[in-house]
Amino acid sequence: MNLREILAQRYVKRFLLARFISNFGNGMSPIALAFGILHMRGGSPTELGWVLGASSITMLIMAPFGGVIADKFGRVKMMGLTDLWGSIPLYMQCAFFATGHVPVWVFLVANINFGLMWGIFWPAQSGVMPAICKEEALQKANALTNFMSNAAMIMGAAIGGIIVATLGSTTGLVIDAATFSVAGIIVLSFSHVVPKRAENDNSMLDDLVHGWKVFLSYRWIVAVVAGFGFITMAWAMGENVLGPLISLKYFNGAKSWAFVLTCESVGFLVGSVIGLKIKLKYPMRFMMAITSTLAIYMWALVRPQSLLFIAASAFIWGIALDLWASVWTTAMVRQVPRESLSRVSSFDAMGSFLFRPVGLMIAGPLSAAIGIPRSMEISAGVVVLVVVLVLLVPEVRNMEMPTSVESNQ
Repeated sequence: MNLREILAQRYVKRFLLARFISNFGNGMSPIALAFGILHMRGGSPTELGWVLGASSITMLIMAPFGGVIADKFGRVKMMGLTDLWGSIPLYMQCAFFATGHVPVWVFLVANINFGLMWGIFWPAQSGVMPAICKEEALQKANALTNFMSNAAMIMGAAIGGIIVATLGSTTGLVIDAATFSVAGIIVLSFSHVVPKRAENDNSMLDDLVHGWKVFLSYRWIVAVVAGFGFITMAWAMGENVLGPLISLKYFNGAKSWAFVLTCESVGFLVGSVIGLKIKLKYPMRFMMAITSTLAIYMWALVRPQSLLFIAASAFIWGIALDLWASVWTTAMVRQVPRESLSRVSSFDAMGSFLFRPVGLMIAGPLSAAIGIPRSMEISAGVVVLVVVLVLLVPEVRNMEMPTSVESNQ
């Protein structure tokens, strides 16, 4: 099936439009929030880390239940509702940013709510494309989704740096909140297309336990997810907290960091193009190996190197990360039973982001105690160590990509 035939399917274009709009805001928000807090009276890297950590922690708490909720009440419906509800406290946060002072409780309300919605959205999203696109086109459709999302991230990051530098962080945060609202409305317009799940007498706990057992039955999934728990910790510490601080200290603040994130997003776009064509016999072996590019990115921030070198490293990591999105999603869809997909994806999300809050929260205190260069060296070292350990697992090295959906679905 070619791209024209994929786009001809009735609801695919709406889904792609929603992902484009939402990810435009996602490209802008890290810059707007980071520099909004760092420029705020009394703002610090530690406060930034705790704000970001609050949403990550609540996402982790909700993620296992989010998969059950998505499976029970409709993945498309839950995806749309979480976008809409998640935007509401963000508008409140914007109103306080406009005054120049944001009380702690506002940050907590906005980011805890966002984390809870994120915990439902993540597993729900994994089941949308399989519901609106034919099986044989899933890898291309997933890669196309990533392509559109990443194009939006590039625009959001590039425009976000300009907006934050000229109009201020508040404007950027308002635009970010609005993109969630619009995307949610678009997704809800086709929530009826997903077939209702067969009724059963299982409790939420029964479904949760069953999803956990399915998750554990795939050792290659468990090993990679466990490894990414530490990889995202190192990535979050370097990119979300210390990166903006390095940009303020050594470069040109929001504009410089927007350039780095834009290059990373361009890498996402290139990864999406590669994902449309790539065929890997041993996908996990290859993907874990190229994950080492994150260590290069983190190392580039140690001294730091020139802004161009940092941006080039972010670009290469962006390619690797987006290939993960295409290959991983396809592998999951082809091997995991469809009725359990959102629940398994929820445990994937929980494990992959398990230590992200730790990275966010220790970044400020750690850099104050041992310095930014040593902190970034630790991040790079963690990535290298994890890649090696995960590749030592036979089920990861020897996992072969199925050519079609497994018969157990």
